[in-house]
Amino acid sequence: MGPNECKNKQLPVFLFFFYLIFVFKKNKSNEEERRSPVVATPFKTTTTGFKYLGIRITPSLKDITSINYDPLVGEVTEMLNRWTNLHFIKHILIFLFGYLSEYTSLLCQQRLKSKLKKKFQSVFEGIAKAGNPTLLNQIYTELHVTEGGTAEVNDEHEVRQIETASRKPDSLEAIIRKENIFKASPGRDEPIRTLLTKGVAGIGKTVLTQKYSLDWAEDKANQDIQFIFPFTFRELNVLKRRRFSLVELVHHFFNQTNESGICSFEDFQVVFIFDGLDECRLPLDFHKTKILTDPRKSTSVDVLLINLIRGKLLPSARIWITTRPAAANQIPPKCVSMVTEVRGFTDPQKEYYFRKRFRDHWKANRIISHMKTSRSLHIMCHIPVFCWITATVLEDVLKTREGVLLPKTLTEMYIRFLVVQTKVKKVKYDGKADAIPHWSQESRKMIESLGKLAFDHLQKGNLIFYESDLTECGIDIRAASVGLYQDKVFCFIHLSVQEFLAALHVHLTFINSGLNLLVDKQQFSNMSKSFKKKHKSKLDHLYHSAVDKALQSPNGHLDLFLRFLLGLSLQTNQTLLHGLLVDTGSRSNTNKKTVQYIKEKLHENLSAEKSINLLHCLNELNDHSLVEEIQQSLRSGGLSTDKLSPAQWSALVFILLSSEDLDVFDLKKYSASEEAILRLLPVVKASTKAM
Repeated sequence: MGPNECKNKQLPVFLFFFYLIFVFKKNKSNEEERRSPVVATPFKTTTTGFKYLGIRITPSLKDITSINYDPLVGEVTEMLNRWTNLHFIKHILIFLFGYLSEYTSLLCQQRLKSKLKKKFQSVFEGIAKAGNPTLLNQIYTELHVTEGGTAEVNDEHEVRQIETASRKPDSLEAIIRKENIFKASPGRDEPIRTLLTKGVAGIGKTVLTQKYSLDWAEDKANQDIQFIFPFTFRELNVLKRRRFSLVELVHHFFNQTNESGICSFEDFQVVFIFDGLDECRLPLDFHKTKILTDPRKSTSVDVLLINLIRGKLLPSARIWITTRPAAANQIPPKCVSMVTEVRGFTDPQKEYYFRKRFRDHWKANRIISHMKTSRSLHIMCHIPVFCWITATVLEDVLKTREGVLLPKTLTEMYIRFLVVQTKVKKVKYDGKADAIPHWSQESRKMIESLGKLAFDHLQKGNLIFYESDLTECGIDIRAASVGLYQDKVFCFIHLSVQEFLAALHVHLTFINSGLNLLVDKQQFSNMSKSFKKKHKSKLDHLYHSAVDKALQSPNGHLDLFLRFLLGLSLQTNQTLLHGLLVDTGSRSNTNKKTVQYIKEKLHENLSAEKSINLLHCLNELNDHSLVEEIQQSLRSGGLSTDKLSPAQWSALVFILLSSEDLDVFDLKKYSASEEAILRLLPVVKASTKAM
């Protein structure tokens, strides 16, 4: 029954209800005179519903509108005159109140479902409000969601986390389907009230909650739930200075509940979804915030959230919070019933995504085959938003050129992505012809401003920006809702895009002014003029300082930035940005020095993660000599681990971790020495079984 149908049938029910009250009041004064025993039971259960006072009522109320009310009024009057028992009248009123209450909640539920269907049935992949919307049910690919983990903070670079996750065998972990997200696993005694779902940026947390809500709205799953209220912390941040009760907050975002007159949710099964805890700008102080139990009492939004999560407000409700790993510790562990992790796409899910995206089998096969040949691309495709970036770029490449080599490095992929998005902005939003060069003065200024924003806030560790941040960098707020950045609270579509633009900014600044932004400003100002002149002229010094700065980072937050910066030094990549970058000519000697510097660093006592990132850097510089040397030794059977240098050990670990078959790792095949065990420990951890 739809909302319109409900509306048409609502009036007769209320008229009948008020008529009963009228008759009751009219006859109350003569109550003693007319009191007589009840001669028949007024309620009779039938196969089609309840029959009372001559009316058959079914859950759908489908006979109500066809009733002729003239004889009904007479019949009701006659029956009330016969059965003026107050106890019976009370039961009638209780029945009607209960029936109308249930009817009102069903009407509200239908209206809420209709709203959620409209909101979530279409999505914009990657960049909101740009491009053609796609049906979520068409493009949705099941995500790899696992149970377990803790709510502890993980400040390691998210690309490192993805690389670690990509090595875990999928078959060993219990996979949770979205519709079962609140269902307790075997052996768990207590029901799940508060669920915390972690996952790196772009891994699919938001789409997961949207699909969960859409499936409920379309009556596909979780119909035991009566109301689902999805919020985002971005929306709640805007209400930081306002006061609401819990009921008022729900009414504010979901006016269907207000229109239906629902002012209490204690008797309903409700799910609250709060997406993006890492974007929260509310002061969530669980230690000092006062306890609040009244859902009708107004207070600040942060107090409402804290008490809702604590279970003091609406303890019967279920709470689902999503966050990036670095912000997970904002919720005390005692307030969390279960932690889950979104691992993104498994290898089969990556293929499924590309086959759904490209109906042309030849294109899909070529893209999947190409993705598997590049370890960097294959790892990054665990992130759904990177799959979208890859699909966007490769679709453009295959559409405009035949027989062209597809991008193999992250730097080339992101350069091409930048070019595609700049074209989209020029044609779709600026209304200019496609033939006009996309690197106009306006677009160059935009990229310079975005690069400055990206670099300044990457150094501060900020991933979310406000209008003042954009104004500082010379970005037009009116233009900041299209292309690579969006919404009143601003962010890049993925951390990797911010890191790429930051690297591009550092590169452009050095080429245009000779200034190395990676050198401390105080240190630079203290240099002598002669040293500054020498310092400005050395491009290899920029790359060496970038390597040093990345290695000094305890959590690897500059790892991807370093890969992009070094990748931008290649002539082939600079050609792709012709018109934005000044042609600096061949710098093969500079690149050779950088490669040599990285290899020297690999001889130092670095952690496995830092060594692996340096090998990725060599790949961005198109140098595979170290890896190929070890691969040749492995193929010939002449690899002697007793004589391996630290750099060669790193290359061996890199090769083994890149292997698709890590189910069983035979450690004795390489060496049983203590050094070998320590060096190969990352491979042992990534294997299902080590011998």
